[in-house]
Amino acid sequence: MPKKSSGGGLTATQQAAKFLGVSVLAGAVLAGIALPAVGALGLAAKGSVESFDELPANLKTPPLSQRTTILDAEGDQIATVYSRDRTVVDLKNISPYMQKAIVAIEDSRFYQHGAVDLKGVLRALNKNAQSGGVSEGASTLTQQYVKNVFVEEAGDDPTKVAQATQQTIGRKIRELKYAIQVEEELGKKKILENYLNITFFGQQAYGVEAASQRYFSKHAKDLTLAESALLAGIVQSPSRYDPVNDEAEAVKRRNVVLERMAEVGDISQAEADKAKEAPLGLKVTQPKNGCITAVQGASFFCKYVERVFLSDPVFGKTKEERAKVWNRGGLTIRTTLDPQAQASVQDSLKDHVYKSDKVAAAATLVEPGTGKILGMGQSKPYGYGKNETEYNFSVDASMGGSNFGFPTGSTFKPFVAAAALEQGKPPTQSYPAPYKMPYPQQVQTCSGKPWVNTNNETLENEAESEVGPYALREAMELSVNTYFVQMLGDIGMCPVVKMTDALGVVQGNGDKVPEVPSSMTLGSTGLSPLTMASAYAAFASRGMYCTPVAIESITQTVGGEKKSLEVPKSTCSRAMSEKTADSINTLLSGVVDSGTGKEAGLSGGRANAGKTGTTDERKNAWFVGYTPNLSGAVWVGSASQKVKMTNISIGGTYHAQVYGGDTPGPIWRDAMTGALEGKEAPPFNLISIPSGEKDPKEDDRDDNGRGDDDGNNGDEGFIGGLVDGGTTGDTNGGITLPDNLFQGQGNGGGGNGGGGRG
Repeated sequence: MPKKSSGGGLTATQQAAKFLGVSVLAGAVLAGIALPAVGALGLAAKGSVESFDELPANLKTPPLSQRTTILDAEGDQIATVYSRDRTVVDLKNISPYMQKAIVAIEDSRFYQHGAVDLKGVLRALNKNAQSGGVSEGASTLTQQYVKNVFVEEAGDDPTKVAQATQQTIGRKIRELKYAIQVEEELGKKKILENYLNITFFGQQAYGVEAASQRYFSKHAKDLTLAESALLAGIVQSPSRYDPVNDEAEAVKRRNVVLERMAEVGDISQAEADKAKEAPLGLKVTQPKNGCITAVQGASFFCKYVERVFLSDPVFGKTKEERAKVWNRGGLTIRTTLDPQAQASVQDSLKDHVYKSDKVAAAATLVEPGTGKILGMGQSKPYGYGKNETEYNFSVDASMGGSNFGFPTGSTFKPFVAAAALEQGKPPTQSYPAPYKMPYPQQVQTCSGKPWVNTNNETLENEAESEVGPYALREAMELSVNTYFVQMLGDIGMCPVVKMTDALGVVQGNGDKVPEVPSSMTLGSTGLSPLTMASAYAAFASRGMYCTPVAIESITQTVGGEKKSLEVPKSTCSRAMSEKTADSINTLLSGVVDSGTGKEAGLSGGRANAGKTGTTDERKNAWFVGYTPNLSGAVWVGSASQKVKMTNISIGGTYHAQVYGGDTPGPIWRDAMTGALEGKEAPPFNLISIPSGEKDPKEDDRDDNGRGDDDGNNGDEGFIGGLVDGGTTGDTNGGITLPDNLFQGQGNGGGGNGGGGRG
């Protein structure tokens, strides 16, 4: 049995013998000779040669993982994302000094030997025997390149990395076989190029181009002699010779490289001595990896792009396939993000909401007719510290958003109106709309089984002065809850379901909006700002709904060649007639002219429309609005849904009560104003809608947009009111409803008191 050293390993003599055994095996393989038994060296020749022969004939070289660059719509960089920071370059774009330095210090006989350097093996064996340890290796650059290929293929899997680097004869045999193949197929220059692109230089830099940028903020082709020697010296031990953390050790190693270059005749001794006197001259560029480094507050949009890539089948059939492509990188992703719109979103959020506030705000801008996301931001920055978050409040849970989205309040009412108009209801449709009333006794659903108000729930308007009858125009401007519940009872829920389906309206968790009156009228269901902005964009584009998109194009660099990848496209379809859309545009123009959204209205004669929304206990406030060429949604609230926005300071402004018009409204106004500056101002195709029986100016209301609060009987949480519905009857606080109010809906029964606000 072999003797062990005191530390438990092989003695120096045994290590040398083992090393020699591998080397002799390599030499034998090169010569194509069958080996006799060499059991004295600890190797079974027959088994070793069989293992060698059983290896696949060709080394499968995976494409090198590189950085991915994410650009805005104008081609400017938003962020870089990578599993390994690497930019592959041709040999001609690598300084000749760098090429000579790496060869001199790692494999000075690189151009004289084949895949295995037998002279180097014997030299290393002699030095190791003299030192009593392994002080010098004998791997050629080709062998090192092959080992790095195995490491690259292992990726971030620690088990596979360990297997790729373990000091075993089996691994050495694999390296030797593939080194022979690589030498035959690639040639010296290509091997050197590949090696300089694959090897690790410390400080998260893989490949010489990334290393040159990291340490000297310059391209690899511009490296000086001293700089090249420094980088070449790092390779042997990136942590030990790290110039950022140990300048003295790095200088010593650099000078060793310079001396070696002089010894092999790459430079003169005088050149080496002069370079040794030079300071390190570091100009370090800090690693900027990931969406957290994105400019203009675009971190959340950046993460959205990443989520799209990892979830869309266009980039791979399985999650694993898509992740592999993403981690490999080398992608240049041009997105839809408009830098002007994004800057305006961030400036507006910063002006109106502090990141330290108890509540947050999120805003998203979408282009009608294309679905392009032009801006996306929020008041709490992307991060993991205090007053930061990694949740994107603008999107659904599957794309990194909150679990359910946020209740939208009265911003849901235009969907009800659009459904009613599509059913043939006139834009002058009138309902009694009392201050307080029960929910309908029954409301028809798509399944044919009616929803029944088994709990006798009631609702009310925001102000006691809001007493009908109202026509649609006034009811929309004042955001009259009882009006829209009566409209729902009239047309049934299925037309609203069909409308929301056509507009891509789903809950934040991806489920459909429940068929209950509180969800179908008062917005008790959680939705995301992106969903709302995209749905309202259909009004702006005269009834055409386009699915949101964030990616314009992708170019992938593989093996020095670029190719275009297929990207997801927006799908546009007609959600409603042009007449219906024009009617909604007319109605919602009135909201910003004289209704609850006056504080959000745009100036300068630009056509604009929108709707306010505030939910139970003022836990959420919304403004969703649009012009013919831009749609935007703004939400204000707390992600936990635990903050009631009463007697609260937001952005340094005190609010006794928050309304959709006075908090998210101005954010929307300023974001839209900046985004549209210098852009055309097309008009809406408005229609004539006669005034109803009541003039909104006669109502006892102030100018702060009161009337957008949408009660759902006190239900709290993200989806309050989804289960508890409401009640209806034929009496409402002394106001008798007409017999045909809920025609065909099987209504009946009497109502009792309730607590919903409007």
